[in-house]
Amino acid sequence: MYYPYFRGKQNELILLREKADLIARSNFTPIIEPVKSNLRPIKKCLSALIEANASFVLIVNPKCGDLKEDNEELLNNLLSDEIGKYNNLVLGYILDENTTIDNFLAFNKKYSNFNIGLVHAGFSSGPELSGVLEKTDNIKAHYFIEKHAQKRYRKNFNNGTKRILIRDGFSKRSNREYPKVEHFSELHIMYEEESMDGFGDFSITGDDYSESGGPAYAVAIHLTYLDKNDENDMSIKHYVSDRNNSPADPGGKFLEALNKLVFDIEKDNRIFKSQAIREFKNLHEKMHYPGLGSIKKLSMQHHLELIADFFDGIKR
Repeated sequence: MYYPYFRGKQNELILLREKADLIARSNFTPIIEPVKSNLRPIKKCLSALIEANASFVLIVNPKCGDLKEDNEELLNNLLSDEIGKYNNLVLGYILDENTTIDNFLAFNKKYSNFNIGLVHAGFSSGPELSGVLEKTDNIKAHYFIEKHAQKRYRKNFNNGTKRILIRDGFSKRSNREYPKVEHFSELHIMYEEESMDGFGDFSITGDDYSESGGPAYAVAIHLTYLDKNDENDMSIKHYVSDRNNSPADPGGKFLEALNKLVFDIEKDNRIFKSQAIREFKNLHEKMHYPGLGSIKKLSMQHHLELIADFFDGIKR
């Protein structure tokens, strides 16, 4: 029911690899958009997901990063071995404002023996595409990026094929501008009200893609949490370093933010005590700065573990 959207940067791929068993056990289906021309890390990631028997969606026409102009190497390299033969693989095809019906038909003809999922991300010819899809039998799911696929558009694809709504709940700012807390999403408890079969998000990174974040004048740690007193609505806390007037001393600024996090999790019982939280506490005990990428990975891990625990609680 949960379809988290990942862009295949190093730490995202490491997270997916490390949490492959949790993803499989929780019946999550990550959507993975490759963004780096070096395909070795993503092949390792997908192999781990296959070994865990996890389902996943592999975007084959990336719109970000190194591969956005030429995806032939991606397809030829990744689909020629165990990945291409994997039963729980869906090829994700992005439909954006530059996509034509002919583009889609050519792709679908070439890969007609694969299960295909359509990622609706700005495509405008909904009625025409809907008519075309009546003549296909390998389209297994529609993934609607909410800000690019409004309700009126989504109504064109209400024919029994699986429908997933993906919402960007993360309001991206410069680190020093984050408030202490803000709303993230209620989609995990309301997706069925939207006539959807599942939901997704962009975790704590947001949909906006950048190769690097630039110098960090402040360090921020992001933690999502569920409020049981408000029907498990999801919000996000931002723990921001005190100093923010220069990019110097990111390690010291991380410890400033981490002090706030550790103090808060001891008094706020709404925060799920995930494995990621335990790792944050371990970093605090050691006074160790692991780097900005690892910090973001831990926040993403916490988000994944939080949603897994939520749905596991429903099953219980």
